[in-house]
Amino acid sequence: MHEHWYPAPAKLNLMLRVIGQRDDGYHLLQSVFQFLDLHDDLRFASAPSGVFRSFGGPVGLAPEKELTLRAARLLAERCGVCEGVEITLRKRLPEGGGVGGGSSDAATTLLVLNHLWNCALSRAELISLGTTLGADVPIFLFGRSAWAEGIGEILQPMPPIPELPYLLVHPGVSVATAEIFRAPELTRQHPPSTISAFLGGEQENTLEPLVRSRYPVIAECIDWLRAQGLRNARLTGSGACCFAEVPEETANDVLLDRLPASWRGWLVRGCNRHPLLELLPEIPAGA
Repeated sequence: MHEHWYPAPAKLNLMLRVIGQRDDGYHLLQSVFQFLDLHDDLRFASAPSGVFRSFGGPVGLAPEKELTLRAARLLAERCGVCEGVEITLRKRLPEGGGVGGGSSDAATTLLVLNHLWNCALSRAELISLGTTLGADVPIFLFGRSAWAEGIGEILQPMPPIPELPYLLVHPGVSVATAEIFRAPELTRQHPPSTISAFLGGEQENTLEPLVRSRYPVIAECIDWLRAQGLRNARLTGSGACCFAEVPEETANDVLLDRLPASWRGWLVRGCNRHPLLELLPEIPAGA
């Protein structure tokens, strides 16, 4: 292992629909995922057998709950690896923001250690491992913008999606995904959509009305984005981040200067390929 930094990109849910609920309580979803050029960075250093440590992750999170360490241990157990690892994170992605920060970090851990430890697990095997860590982990292992169904683990490549510039805003609150999906007022039976409908402009997030009602600052954030004249302002995931399309000719820091002081914002661009796509087995790097 060496001093190389590996990216763990953010994601957007360009569309999200809750269309049902399984007997075990998990919700059935449809979503369109796209990556962003905003990312965390991870570095991996060899450690003695049985030693798994991380630095720079979320403050106060117990090691047994830290997703990168859980991912590393899971892969080591699956492949019989005796080596330990120290993981250093440079965090940029907000926690509880709906952009997949922890899930992306876990996926990058699986991708990189699968390569560095010569585990040679297939993409399908990595996705199977990732599903046990969290519902968003598989998309980062899939490696491409995707249409997702089931609980988020049934993925198929999307036709090329425009890689647009966006203003991404975190309005200073953290949203617990479990809280939103447990809410009694959540509508769980929206009609299913299709890829064609999404490409035709059906891009709502059906969690948004509930999140707006429970978190007034998120409603304020979406309304603020619309007041700037930006298109398709909406929630990503269960929040708290909101985003809107930025016209190419106005993609500059003026918008960031207008943000309320307690909010954070990033000018970002959508990406249809994971930056570590070449580490994904069974997907040629030039494809």
